[in-house]
Amino acid sequence: MDEHTPLIISNEYTEIYRRLPFKLQVAYGIGHVLNDVCASMWFTYLLVFFNLVLKFTSAQAGLILLVGQVADAIATPFVGYHSDQPDNFWFCCCGRRKAWHFFGTICVIATFPFIFLPCLNCEHSSTEAQLFYYSLFVIIFQFGWAAVQISHLSLIPELTPNEHDRTKLTAVRYGFTVFSNVLVYLITWYYLHIGTGSNSQIGPDDAPKFQNVVIYGMGVGITCSILFHIFVKEENGYTGNNVRGGVPRSSISDLLCSMKLYQVAVVYMSTRLFVNLSQIFIPLYLHESLNMAASALALIPLIMFIGSFLTTFIIEFMNRTIGRRISYISGGIIGIVGCAMVRFRYGEDFINYDIYVVAILFGAANSIILVTSLGITVDLIGDKSGSVAFVYGVMSFCDKLANGIAVVIIQDFHTDASSSQYYRDIVSYVCGGSALLGILGVLSLKRMRESIAQNVPNYNSINAEANNSTSSS
Repeated sequence: MDEHTPLIISNEYTEIYRRLPFKLQVAYGIGHVLNDVCASMWFTYLLVFFNLVLKFTSAQAGLILLVGQVADAIATPFVGYHSDQPDNFWFCCCGRRKAWHFFGTICVIATFPFIFLPCLNCEHSSTEAQLFYYSLFVIIFQFGWAAVQISHLSLIPELTPNEHDRTKLTAVRYGFTVFSNVLVYLITWYYLHIGTGSNSQIGPDDAPKFQNVVIYGMGVGITCSILFHIFVKEENGYTGNNVRGGVPRSSISDLLCSMKLYQVAVVYMSTRLFVNLSQIFIPLYLHESLNMAASALALIPLIMFIGSFLTTFIIEFMNRTIGRRISYISGGIIGIVGCAMVRFRYGEDFINYDIYVVAILFGAANSIILVTSLGITVDLIGDKSGSVAFVYGVMSFCDKLANGIAVVIIQDFHTDASSSQYYRDIVSYVCGGSALLGILGVLSLKRMRESIAQNVPNYNSINAEANNSTSSS
């Protein structure tokens, strides 16, 4: 053991804990890049592609997204429950979490490219037939996506029992999420800006450009998934021997009877509503309300995620110094300010200058509230890693179902093509309301940290004592 590696020695659990090395943090973070690339295309460009390129109606495009969100919502508790079962998966030679990750990756690779292709051999079929065709690929893709997401999140408590290291892993994970989105938007901007006139908007001729974005983005994602499976081991030697086995596993009935589970679910659902709905509807807002060129549908989201990426460097510090509640509330307020600017600012100055400020505000808010909400979820789990995947499954179920229902309702109400400010109001009121709901949810969790502290050992103070004793010896 390296003498310079910080130790945590716990008498209660009789274990030695070493801080996670940076290379393991990076290897863990890249394990979700393929999912993130697909999610970026799914949330940002699915409605754009089906509505503006394939010429489906707004309601039909919303229905495709709803099918995917419902499939994901159903899959997440299923994957979460079975991922928590001890080594009962047929491919568990690589670990129960990584087995589901590998299985989900195969499903994503096999189906996602077909979602952004014209209907093969059925381009002239009825709309209903094409909807059925795309729905099949969407359902399998979303099952695979859920398997990767839940198994990847579930590895955090498996890799480390330390709260700050868990926050770092979450921040690293989100940093690569931002990287993935930036990559997608750079590739999209290249194809839409280079191949389209400066003032042209998206149309049916742009279908091959979206396919190129999918190919190059997934190529990077597949490479990252391979590296993740090579370098990350579930039994990594950093959590000690008793973190998983030394703590009684909470039964599912106990979890479902816990009020805190539903409080945290509201926070997580509200966070995902703000993040996903802003990602979905800002491109349509740029196209329809501001009448901006096709390249802006990549440039503005790109600036959003550059703002997110820069913010990730301070999130762990914020959570550590001012706490999760204040961090989340700060991020929520930043998001509400961005929504207010969308609603009340207009004109040439807004399009030429202020829209970039709005993009940065949305990006910073997304980063802060998403990472902090994941940290709050990890706090809820504490040291009970035996049910971690099920908890994430419950969170994701609420998130995906709420997002799918919200999108299909929003799209169904958009029946008047002449209503150019429709998406402006959606971004302002729906996204702003989601941020406000998340803030109220966090305020209801005032005493959560105190109750958790009674059940989770103070690894930081133990670490200090261990270092002191090491120095003395």
